[in-house]
Amino acid sequence: MTEGKIPFSYNGEAFETYYKVVGELVSDAPPPLIVVHGAPGTSHDYLIPLSDIATGPSPRPVIFYDQIGSSRSTHLPNKPDQFWSFDLFIAELQNLVRHFQVENAYHILGHSWGAMIAVEFLVRHHPKGVKSVVLANTLATASSYNAAVKRMEWAMPGGVGDTIRKHQENGTTEDPVYKKAIMSFYEAHACRAKPFPKEIIFTLSQQAGDGERSIFNDIWDFRDQIHMIDVPGLLINGEYDYMTDSVCGPYFSEMKKIKWIKFAESSHMPHWEERERYMGVLREFLSLWE
Repeated sequence: MTEGKIPFSYNGEAFETYYKVVGELVSDAPPPLIVVHGAPGTSHDYLIPLSDIATGPSPRPVIFYDQIGSSRSTHLPNKPDQFWSFDLFIAELQNLVRHFQVENAYHILGHSWGAMIAVEFLVRHHPKGVKSVVLANTLATASSYNAAVKRMEWAMPGGVGDTIRKHQENGTTEDPVYKKAIMSFYEAHACRAKPFPKEIIFTLSQQAGDGERSIFNDIWDFRDQIHMIDVPGLLINGEYDYMTDSVCGPYFSEMKKIKWIKFAESSHMPHWEERERYMGVLREFLSLWE
């Protein structure tokens, strides 16, 4: 494993992107898997089980990074809302690809918000080196995602939904009562692995608050552009996932080449909850598109 920081210039300003590479980026290795994390403002750590792909059968290098404004990368707490755009995150991803000189052959796995970056990148730029895309536990339209989360919060026992709503509306999300309620929701619908993985706890603790990210408001709707994704895709969600079938399903309906795997014992993070099966599915899919 190697790690470091990559210089990243955007609109005349200089930043740094933290990266971690598991495996070796050598000429005779299979195309690497670039992992784009979700949870804007946090970190890649909750996706670290994907390091398994760098070992075992058909190993390939895996590249993780923390997005700008997140964890170990440059923090920019004073940037206005409009700074936090898809243009920024796509430029950062392109910079990462160039830095590692893998433009001719690589796979992308985007988890949750990370898959939103991935699909915007694919449709806007049609990069020729992308062999496949894994759309893991993600959404096609923000309004359906927001509605699904609300339904699941209200369905939780013990007034969890009401507690979450009240504290979010009042801006009191540091209250221990809120934190207990939101953790109950996470344990039911984000990751059902027990004990709750410390890597996920770390990721949640990294919430940077760099700008008010409005990416999950009801405006973002990618459904009319899905058909323009021109690489093979693997769609993943879990039985207890808030990325329900209706939230992620449009990708399966509209993409030309796509396979959908649903994990029956998982929620939003089957890479933890059904780790062995997940890695087997992922290895098999990636090996089809070298």
